[in-house]
Amino acid sequence: MIRSELLAAIAEGNPELRAEEVEQVVDIFFEEISERLSEGGRVELRGFGAFSVRDRQARQGRNPRTGELVDVPAKRVPYFKPGKEIRERLNEN
Repeated sequence: MIRSELLAAIAEGNPELRAEEVEQVVDIFFEEISERLSEGGRVELRGFGAFSVRDRQARQGRNPRTGELVDVPAKRVPYFKPGKEIRERLNEN
């Protein structure tokens, strides 16, 4: 699903909202998640999952073209852990 499909689905389920309002809600939702993660926090959506940040250590990698060793700096990366309900739903037969 891409952003425009998400906006269309929300607008369809909420006909009382104008397209601009739907877009504003989605923007605020993602901005709040991004802001919380950038502060090192965690965002938990019950029944869906939890977003958090993990620290990756500095390491040496390889340039795939040349095979040359390259220093990869330490960094913080987003991490998503699905909730129980979504895991069960994905594994239904």
